[in-house]
This record gives sequence, C-alpha cells and structure tokens, in this order.
Amino acid sequence: MPNLRASVFLIATALAAPAAAQSYLPQARMIGGNPGPQHNYVCPNVDASGKALDCYVDAVRHLYTMCRHVKSIEIIEHGYEGAEQGTNGAKSEYCIDKQKLNITRPYQAALREAAVSKQAVNGVRALHELWNAALTSLKWRPGESDDEYKSRTAAVYAAIDERVTAIREYIASAGSRSRTTGRTVAASAPDKAPR
Repeated sequence: MPNLRASVFLIATALAAPAAAQSYLPQARMIGGNPGPQHNYVCPNVDASGKALDCYVDAVRHLYTMCRHVKSIEIIEHGYEGAEQGTNGAKSEYCIDKQKLNITRPYQAALREAAVSKQAVNGVRALHELWNAALTSLKWRPGESDDEYKSRTAAVYAAIDERVTAIREYIASAGSRSRTTGRTVAASAPDKAPR
C-alpha cells in the first residue's frame, strides 16, 4: 500500500505541475513585449515603465556583450588564431545571427519613439549600424595582441554611450521645441470669447 500511495502522489503532482505553471505565466510582468525582468532576454535591465528607446539601448549593450562573451569562450578554447578556423567560430556566428533577429522589434520601436526628431531617427539608425559593425568586428585581426583585441572590443561601449547621449539630446530638444511652439500658437490665437 505505501507504494500505491507514493505512485498516486507522484501522478497527482505530475498532473498539477502544468496547471501551476499556467497560473504563474499570466502574472509575469511584460517589458517591451517580453516577460520580465528575470525572463526578459532582450532588454533585461529595463522595467515595465521603460520606454522603447530605453529597451533598445539596453538591448544594444546586452546583446553585444553576450556575443562578446561567446567569442571570448571560443578564444579561450582555441586561441586567437584557432578561433576562426573551421567551425571553431560557429558559436559566435550563431550568436550574431540570433541577436540580429532579437533586436529587430526593439529597434523598430525605438525608431517610432525617436520620430519626434529627424536627427534622433538618424541617431538611432547610426547606433544600429555601429552595433552591427561591432558584432562583425568581434573577430580577431591577425597580428593583434591580447590587449589590443580587448581594448578594441571594449571601446564599443563608449561609442554606444556617445550616440545614446546624442539621441536623448535630440529627443529632449524636439520635446522642448514642441512645448514652446504650442505655447506660442496658443498665445497668438485670437480671443474667441463673446463680446
């Protein structure tokens, strides 16, 4: 009889597990269309109140870092020269392809949010181009020392920060211009009160 009770308990537990998981899923917070924060793979450092640009900027840094780590593992396993030979670079190539797909929605949302300023839109596009180029340049360059490689791949973060600062300034400037223009138009409108 004890074995029968244990079997019934295990079966009941196995049947209840999917129901328990289902009850949890709707409760997960959504961030940029992703459940988060612990389940948010694309922009894990942005909370639910974050804007599209915040998610995109976080994704740029986070996804670049992930592929940089994958490339570092390949370099540790095979050395700088060996990391690009044969299929040794397959993991980082897969990472780059995967992250290019993952960033598509945050990028499009950031472009929509930046639409208040043509300069901001151009800035988001330039940041995206920088990100793509940075992923491609994770490969080691023949003759490059360990320090040179690490400095070059780490310098990307400063370039990202510069572009993000400029984008935020463009958006803030566009916002202040629209508020000023709105007040000027309201002040110059004729008084339509009955006399």
